[in-house]
Amino acid sequence: MRPPEKWGETVQTQAIIMSGPGAISLDALGLTDPAAGSVVVDIRQSAISTGTERLLWSGEMPPFPGMGYPLVPGYEAVGEVVEAHETNALRPGDRVFVPGADCYTGARGLFGAASSRVVTPAERLVKIDPAHGAEGALLALAATARHAIVGLRTDLPELIVGHGAFGRLLARLTVAAGGSPTVWEVEPARRGGAEGYDVIDPATDERRDYATIYDASGNAALLDDLVGRLAKGGEIVLAGFYPKPVAFAYPPAFMREARFRISAEWTRDDLVATRDLVEDGLLSLHGLITHTRPARDAAEAYAQAFDAPDCLKMILDWEHTA
Repeated sequence: MRPPEKWGETVQTQAIIMSGPGAISLDALGLTDPAAGSVVVDIRQSAISTGTERLLWSGEMPPFPGMGYPLVPGYEAVGEVVEAHETNALRPGDRVFVPGADCYTGARGLFGAASSRVVTPAERLVKIDPAHGAEGALLALAATARHAIVGLRTDLPELIVGHGAFGRLLARLTVAAGGSPTVWEVEPARRGGAEGYDVIDPATDERRDYATIYDASGNAALLDDLVGRLAKGGEIVLAGFYPKPVAFAYPPAFMREARFRISAEWTRDDLVATRDLVEDGLLSLHGLITHTRPARDAAEAYAQAFDAPDCLKMILDWEHTA
């Protein structure tokens, strides 16, 4: 990496590049010069999203503004500020959560955090305790779970579908708020690790009066079954990401006067609130990172993150990647 005084020339970073569906490499990209109010961050760890990034990897991501290849993925990263340009918001040495960056020449920053160095406006970052280590990269996922629970309605989940990293965070936040959810998980290897709630095989659940169901699976094919599990006037919260049209049989939903809510992505306020929950000891991020690989093994890491049932969260280590 070039030293700071070299800005103005072609400064490069090592970044994960998706050149198309299923095509992953670690390669050099040029960085844009820092503007006033921006900071330069050396990334220490970044996480692989098994929701959004899986769709980019498979080519199933629906078109939206900014979409296109080649791109730098990643919106879950932690790093250290190494330069601050005309801003007092952050200082060199601060440990920060990085929700992405659009700072590359030769590739789109979508979402842009899977890189050894990024340039981004300081206002986008959240300062965190360095003691979090790699777990700090989980803040976006935890903030997404918080946003689902404290959004336009505040009913806590009675049933959560899926016990991956996101489903576990939904369950932990529900327990922290005084709830006692049931969690469905079809994969036996993922039924362990519950903290204050029950995880069961959905085939064994005979209950059909759940007031609030949160789907963390992203599997729209489950909707008819979930409608059949609702109490009268119950709500289904679509908390995953659904690449295909979402449909359900109308008569059963009509009979139950079912309500459907879509939970959008987290906001910066969610990030700050979630960080405070973690640092106050009210929300644990422990036990969610199951695999770590150096960033140079990106192709293998992405395949493992998407295909291995025992992989809840894969971390890419940038500190030990030459």
